[in-house]
Amino acid sequence: MAHIFIGEYEHTLDEKKRASLPKSFKDALGKKMILTQGLDNCLLIFPREGWEKMIENLRDAPYTKADTRDYSRFLFSSATELATDGAGRILIPDTHKRFAGLKRAIVFAGVSNRVEIWDAALWKSYKTRIEKQADAIAEKLGEMGVL
Repeated sequence: MAHIFIGEYEHTLDEKKRASLPKSFKDALGKKMILTQGLDNCLLIFPREGWEKMIENLRDAPYTKADTRDYSRFLFSSATELATDGAGRILIPDTHKRFAGLKRAIVFAGVSNRVEIWDAALWKSYKTRIEKQADAIAEKLGEMGVL
């Protein structure tokens, strides 16, 4: 069974754009992982098996639909393979750092099948906004049969 990522961890980017992965994430992600741009200006990290599942899902989506093509291009064109160094750090490429607006303080958030990387200030703002809407969001998901 695939690992489920949970929790949030504050870290810092060093001067070489490296960040130490939280231990529980590092163990589950392994030595090599996939980093790509995500929604809401965050970055996504997938373990190899999770990435392969994403590929399957998008491969099965109808290519004739513009949304499928657009999202596939967005997700796959920005993807890169990362490897941890001897200290368990990952190097975040400049293009990804700019996309997510990462400064020095960052947050790693476990979100089910993936790890998200956020600029700490952006995460705080996003989380505050979502916490205020949690009841309404839960109600909508309940109507959809998700909860």
